[in-house]
Amino acid sequence: MKLQILPEIEILEETETEFEPLYRVIIYNDHVTTMDFVVHVLKNIFFLANDRAAEIMLIAHIKGNAYVQTLPKSEADMRVNKAHFAASLEGYPLQFSIEPE
Repeated sequence: MKLQILPEIEILEETETEFEPLYRVIIYNDHVTTMDFVVHVLKNIFFLANDRAAEIMLIAHIKGNAYVQTLPKSEADMRVNKAHFAASLEGYPLQFSIEPE
């Protein structure tokens, strides 16, 4: 008879974890940035579907600003910074902001 040794199992208790606060990303209309570029940024940096990106772009165009999405603060900051950088490379004044949820 062969003796089989089983690994020791450690039981971990669940602990409360703190989640990063959520922030709303807002896009602002300007009269320079092209609609195509806005949709491109919303699709490629904020990972929105084409229809949703176009809808948000139109809302911002008509109302002056629009809600994009809610993200953890660090993720919202990172994506807004990427969007601002992409816009500056193309010479556009496209602006986003974040606000607490």
